[in-house]
Amino acid sequence: MKISVVVPAFNEEQLLPESLKAINDASAAFVDAGWTSELIVCDNNSTDRTAAIAAAAGARVVFEPINQISRARNAGAAAATGDWLLFIDADSFPTRALFADVVTAISDPRCVAGGSTVRIDLPGIGYDAAVGWWNFLSRRLKWAAGSFIFCEAAAFRELNGFTQKLYAAEEINLFRRLKRLARRRGRIITILSAHPLLTSDRKIHLYSLPEMLRFWIRTALTGGRTLRNSKESFPWYDGRR
Repeated sequence: MKISVVVPAFNEEQLLPESLKAINDASAAFVDAGWTSELIVCDNNSTDRTAAIAAAAGARVVFEPINQISRARNAGAAAATGDWLLFIDADSFPTRALFADVVTAISDPRCVAGGSTVRIDLPGIGYDAAVGWWNFLSRRLKWAAGSFIFCEAAAFRELNGFTQKLYAAEEINLFRRLKRLARRRGRIITILSAHPLLTSDRKIHLYSLPEMLRFWIRTALTGGRTLRNSKESFPWYDGRR
């Protein structure tokens, strides 16, 4: 078995070194299982040292000139040679235990895709409630957070990967299609929860609560039209780091 770890990265020089170190350390779980892996970083038109940092960490670097998370993930997947794809965001920090859980999940021939619950290291009832609500929805609806997605490579390519019509929430679109495929094939979606993925809290510091509320209210009122435009989806594309 070969796992292709794909990391989309746009101007991620601040957090990418720690993220890639975590990924490389966690990949020992694949060695324990007798599997091989590769690390691919898609430089999504960065203007900082993202590509150089990725190469220094042993990653194969591919380039996607159009700033869009879907395109970056798809470009990384196109270069991948693994049986399974594991997408991890450049501001997330998986553990060896989480990767061991991935090994267990995909060793089940029924599994076609999955993800992980998430956590952030911020104290506060509000943060706990928000993350807990997402994790509940993720487990209940079988939606994986975009920061951690594993998928059988053949199934991903059959579905033509991530839609390029969306600039955010593309992972939910993918899992809606994966769930239909799973039902047709008698397969399952697995959301791991024993060792939640640690992900960055930077958006909380970079964007005010009123900014984020305006975005989500506008998204709801327009039926998701904001997700089809990079300027409207500013928390992912305005370059704040």
